[in-house]
Amino acid sequence: MLVNHFQVARKRSYQFDLQSLSKKFCENMAKEDTIKIDGVVEELLPNMTFRVTLQNGLKVMAHLCGKMRMRNIRVMVGDTVTVEMSPYDLTKARITFRQR
Repeated sequence: MLVNHFQVARKRSYQFDLQSLSKKFCENMAKEDTIKIDGVVEELLPNMTFRVTLQNGLKVMAHLCGKMRMRNIRVMVGDTVTVEMSPYDLTKARITFRQR
């Protein structure tokens, strides 16, 4: 009985954390789901990190995905990119594609 009570309490707190972040993005999402959205690179930062302004006006810190690092794909200021964001942290993203 004690284990079932712990699991129920844990599940409730888990759902409360999701709702406090963003109801729009986090509703009915699995842990592996990501939010894909386009944006424009505004600033280059050290260690292949970029400041990206998304279509909805949000500014996020983004880094290059591993395949783009291996293939030496260059990303410059003004490039339109596709980023993936976790529903748990809407301030960080991963650049997965650079538009031509």
